[in-house]
Amino acid sequence: MFPGNLSDDGFMQSGYEGYQRIEKAQSGRVSLAKVEQVAAPDYQQVLTRLATGSDLVVSFGGQTDAVVRQVAPAFPKVKFVEIGGPSDAAPLANLAYYDPVQADGGFLAGALAALTSKTGKVSFLGGVELPAIVKTAKAFEAGAKLARPDVTVLAPQYVGDFNDVAKAKQAGQANLGAGADAFGQQLNLGHQGLAQAVQEKGAFMVGGPLAKPCGSEPGVVGYMKEDTGAELEYAVKAVLDGTFKAAQVPFGVASGLGTTDLILCGATPEVTAKIDKIEKDLAAGTIKIG
Repeated sequence: MFPGNLSDDGFMQSGYEGYQRIEKAQSGRVSLAKVEQVAAPDYQQVLTRLATGSDLVVSFGGQTDAVVRQVAPAFPKVKFVEIGGPSDAAPLANLAYYDPVQADGGFLAGALAALTSKTGKVSFLGGVELPAIVKTAKAFEAGAKLARPDVTVLAPQYVGDFNDVAKAKQAGQANLGAGADAFGQQLNLGHQGLAQAVQEKGAFMVGGPLAKPCGSEPGVVGYMKEDTGAELEYAVKAVLDGTFKAAQVPFGVASGLGTTDLILCGATPEVTAKIDKIEKDLAAGTIKIG
């Protein structure tokens, strides 16, 4: 179940790209069905329908958590996975949580924004003020200050919608007016609005979660890849090979699974070396994100 648009240029689209890879790689072994753009009042009905006759049901987005926890116990023989749900949620007997560890991405984006900024002021824009997004904003600030202790991190702004291009542009313009010239973000389609604001002022931003060719988007100094589609592939593989566990499974930098990675675009050797060191320290656990 994809609550959002499969062309959102973000979390849902990344998941759908994994879905498409499964269709090709597992043809004949796996039968897939999907529902997209599901309104909150319809979560229960859609999840129930998908669970009927299925071995695995995957729900994208923490906004679906309460309903997933209601539906899963009614289908004890079906395995459920929630991608992007609360990282502190207790798994159920047949419900696993796959955590993209968006805070890792926020931390690295903060470091890159701080090292890129010319004004010494950086900013973070989020979609909905969910716990995972708030944690990512705090991680952005921590990463920025680790990389550059004298940096000023403006208060994060939450647009109220991951896909509202106009509101994201307005929020970006407001913080550009306050002196910020380098941005991190946790948006889907909305990041296109931020990109417009950044380009108009000659500022910078960290793109993602979909990684695009460097140079294809002016002002983007790197891409924070968070591959939710790879997490979907992981779930299917776990069911096929019998290794599925109803547990909290992190997919951050320390996982070594390659689903989270900062791709630099045109960074100087000095910046590259600093970011590489920070990413290695995250992976080793030397840096801990609260």
